[in-house]
Amino acid sequence: MNSVRVVVLSDNCASARAARGEHGLSYFIEIAGRRALFDVGQGLVLAENAQALGVDLDAVEAIALSHGHYDHTGGLPIALAAARGPVAVHLHPDALQPKYNGTRAIGMPPAARAALAGPNVRLVESRAPGEVVPGLFRTGEIPRPRPEESLAEIFHLDPDGRAVDPLLDDQSLYFDTPEGVVVLLGCAHAGVIHILERVRALTNRRPLRAVLGGLHLGHANEARLRWVIERLREFHPSLLVPMHCTGPRAAAALWTAFSETCRPGGAGAVFEF
Repeated sequence: MNSVRVVVLSDNCASARAARGEHGLSYFIEIAGRRALFDVGQGLVLAENAQALGVDLDAVEAIALSHGHYDHTGGLPIALAAARGPVAVHLHPDALQPKYNGTRAIGMPPAARAALAGPNVRLVESRAPGEVVPGLFRTGEIPRPRPEESLAEIFHLDPDGRAVDPLLDDQSLYFDTPEGVVVLLGCAHAGVIHILERVRALTNRRPLRAVLGGLHLGHANEARLRWVIERLREFHPSLLVPMHCTGPRAAAALWTAFSETCRPGGAGAVFEF
């Protein structure tokens, strides 16, 4: 089996001198000769980082969106304009809803919405699991049976705060390797344990090799942090890369608990599986 290459194009910090950070997240994934993006950041550094890191955005044939927030979707106009061929854009239907943090709009920017109507775009709206490119899969909507992973930070669908956004659009990507499954998280609004349980069910309980991305634990209390760490230990990941919205306190706790397996992420980080 050929190796899978994952390049972090956007993250809150940079890990390579050639790259710049932004509040956002984006991965470039090369698998079996196919190229895809998982999220596109805000778009402030996407093109610049791709060029600096030797990533050819014009070869991208699919984009998967983890959810509809601006820091994961804002780079759509740049990514779609760069692509030389048709691009399948995979997203949950709720990713297109208005989204607010207080009175501040944090949903997909108008320019990103307009880019989805472009002539080279094939929109794949689905709540179900599916294949993004051969060998790279999306989880679809995540079942959430555990009260321990209820939303710690509340967002809304309107600026008046009348309708809570349950963030059902949150989804992750995964691919298999001989050593186990690699899971790429966006923000893990659904809860990282819920996501890993979903992936385990979708892969017939394949072992977990790696987890990369945002764990959205910045608002988690100590009890929740301890619970997540204990449940995560049960999956025995050999690589853990907390990024983006994990939060400094939670990231420190994860690095302490998984000192042998944690590795830094950041824009410019490259992982080979």
